[in-house]
Amino acid sequence: MTFDPFGELDRLANGLTQLRTGPRAVPVDLVKEGDSYILNADLPGVDPGSIDIDLDGNLLTIRAERTPAPHEGAQWLVQERRAGSYMRQFTLGEGLDTERISASYDHGVLSLMIPVSERSKPRKIALSTKDDHTSISA
Repeated sequence: MTFDPFGELDRLANGLTQLRTGPRAVPVDLVKEGDSYILNADLPGVDPGSIDIDLDGNLLTIRAERTPAPHEGAQWLVQERRAGSYMRQFTLGEGLDTERISASYDHGVLSLMIPVSERSKPRKIALSTKDDHTSISA
Protein backbone atom coordinates (compact mmCIF):
# COMPACT_ATOMS: atom_id res chain seq x y z
CA MET A 1 0.00 0.00 0.00
CA THR A 2 1.46 3.37 -1.01
CA PHE A 3 0.96 6.71 0.69
CA ASP A 4 -0.85 9.31 -1.42
CA PRO A 5 -0.09 12.76 0.08
CA PHE A 6 -2.61 14.54 -2.16
CA GLY A 7 -5.34 12.06 -1.29
CA GLU A 8 -4.55 12.54 2.39
CA LEU A 9 -4.70 16.35 2.03
CA ASP A 10 -8.04 16.01 0.24
CA ARG A 11 -9.37 13.79 3.02
CA LEU A 12 -8.23 16.26 5.70
CA ALA A 13 -9.68 19.25 3.82
CA ASN A 14 -13.03 17.48 3.43
CA GLY A 15 -13.02 16.68 7.13
CA LEU A 16 -12.44 20.33 8.00
CA THR A 17 -15.22 21.56 5.73
CA GLN A 18 -17.60 19.06 7.32
CA LEU A 19 -16.88 20.63 10.73
CA ARG A 20 -17.83 24.07 9.45
CA THR A 21 -21.07 25.42 10.82
CA GLY A 22 -23.27 28.15 9.44
CA PRO A 23 -24.34 28.85 5.89
CA ARG A 24 -22.25 27.51 3.04
CA ALA A 25 -21.19 29.71 0.12
CA VAL A 26 -23.06 29.50 -3.18
CA PRO A 27 -20.86 29.28 -6.31
CA VAL A 28 -21.88 31.82 -8.95
CA ASP A 29 -21.11 33.01 -12.47
CA LEU A 30 -21.74 36.62 -13.50
CA VAL A 31 -21.88 37.79 -17.12
CA LYS A 32 -23.03 40.91 -18.93
CA GLU A 33 -25.35 40.33 -21.88
CA GLY A 34 -26.45 43.46 -23.70
CA ASP A 35 -27.96 45.84 -21.16
CA SER A 36 -28.28 43.29 -18.34
CA TYR A 37 -26.14 41.36 -15.91
CA ILE A 38 -26.94 37.66 -15.51
CA LEU A 39 -26.02 36.00 -12.22
CA ASN A 40 -26.23 32.19 -12.17
CA ALA A 41 -25.96 30.47 -8.78
CA ASP A 42 -25.61 26.71 -8.34
CA LEU A 43 -28.20 25.40 -5.89
CA PRO A 44 -28.64 21.72 -6.85
CA GLY A 45 -31.14 19.72 -4.87
CA VAL A 46 -32.66 22.81 -3.26
CA ASP A 47 -36.44 23.10 -3.00
CA PRO A 48 -37.40 26.28 -4.91
CA GLY A 49 -39.75 27.16 -2.03
CA SER A 50 -36.76 27.51 0.31
CA ILE A 51 -34.98 30.08 -1.88
CA ASP A 52 -35.17 33.60 -0.49
CA ILE A 53 -33.85 36.60 -2.45
CA ASP A 54 -33.76 39.97 -0.66
CA LEU A 55 -32.65 43.42 -1.72
CA ASP A 56 -31.97 45.89 1.09
CA GLY A 57 -30.67 49.14 -0.37
CA ASN A 58 -27.88 47.92 -2.60
CA LEU A 59 -27.25 44.63 -0.71
CA LEU A 60 -28.58 41.58 -2.56
CA THR A 61 -28.85 38.42 -0.42
CA ILE A 62 -29.57 34.90 -1.66
CA ARG A 63 -30.51 32.25 0.94
CA ALA A 64 -31.55 28.64 0.44
CA GLU A 65 -32.00 25.42 2.40
CA ARG A 66 -31.25 21.88 1.30
CA THR A 67 -32.99 19.26 3.42
CA PRO A 68 -31.35 15.89 4.07
CA ALA A 69 -32.32 12.93 1.93
CA PRO A 70 -34.94 10.79 3.73
CA HIS A 71 -33.22 7.45 4.41
CA GLU A 72 -34.32 6.49 7.93
CA GLY A 73 -32.95 3.20 9.11
CA ALA A 74 -30.35 3.05 6.34
CA GLN A 75 -26.61 2.91 6.93
CA TRP A 76 -24.84 5.82 5.23
CA LEU A 77 -21.72 4.71 3.34
CA VAL A 78 -20.88 8.08 1.76
CA GLN A 79 -22.61 11.40 2.33
CA GLU A 80 -21.00 14.19 0.31
CA ARG A 81 -24.17 16.12 -0.59
CA ARG A 82 -24.58 18.22 2.53
CA ALA A 83 -27.88 19.48 3.79
CA GLY A 84 -28.17 22.84 5.47
CA SER A 85 -28.19 26.56 4.81
CA TYR A 86 -26.62 28.33 1.86
CA MET A 87 -26.11 32.09 1.58
CA ARG A 88 -24.39 34.62 -0.67
CA GLN A 89 -24.43 38.43 -0.56
CA PHE A 90 -23.56 40.97 -3.24
CA THR A 91 -23.25 44.74 -3.10
CA LEU A 92 -24.87 46.15 -6.24
CA GLY A 93 -23.29 49.20 -7.80
CA GLU A 94 -25.03 52.34 -8.97
CA GLY A 95 -26.67 52.40 -12.37
CA LEU A 96 -28.70 49.19 -12.03
CA ASP A 97 -32.47 49.03 -12.33
CA THR A 98 -33.20 47.23 -9.05
CA GLU A 99 -36.97 47.56 -9.60
CA ARG A 100 -36.76 45.23 -12.62
CA ILE A 101 -34.57 42.41 -11.20
CA SER A 102 -36.10 39.04 -12.08
CA ALA A 103 -35.28 35.51 -10.92
CA SER A 104 -35.86 31.98 -12.20
CA TYR A 105 -34.82 28.51 -11.02
CA ASP A 106 -34.24 25.67 -13.47
CA HIS A 107 -32.35 22.39 -13.12
CA GLY A 108 -30.64 23.44 -9.88
CA VAL A 109 -29.49 26.83 -11.16
CA LEU A 110 -30.89 30.11 -9.83
CA SER A 111 -30.67 32.85 -12.47
CA LEU A 112 -31.04 36.55 -11.68
CA MET A 113 -31.39 39.10 -14.47
CA ILE A 114 -30.23 42.53 -13.29
CA PRO A 115 -30.86 45.24 -15.91
CA VAL A 116 -28.85 48.42 -16.30
CA SER A 117 -30.99 51.50 -15.67
CA GLU A 118 -31.97 53.67 -18.64
CA ARG A 119 -30.23 56.73 -17.20
CA SER A 120 -26.93 54.80 -16.98
CA LYS A 121 -26.88 53.76 -20.63
CA PRO A 122 -24.71 55.75 -23.04
CA ARG A 123 -26.63 58.30 -25.09
CA LYS A 124 -26.00 61.06 -27.63
CA ILE A 125 -26.24 64.71 -26.62
CA ALA A 126 -27.50 67.17 -29.23
CA LEU A 127 -25.38 70.28 -29.75
CA SER A 128 -26.80 73.52 -31.14
CA THR A 129 -25.12 76.82 -31.99
CA LYS A 130 -26.47 80.39 -31.68
CA ASP A 131 -25.58 81.30 -35.28
CA ASP A 132 -26.97 78.20 -36.88
CA HIS A 133 -30.31 76.61 -36.13
CA THR A 134 -29.05 73.16 -37.11
CA SER A 135 -28.08 70.54 -34.54
CA ILE A 136 -24.91 68.54 -34.51
CA SER A 137 -24.92 65.20 -32.72
CA ALA A 138 -21.96 64.60 -30.43
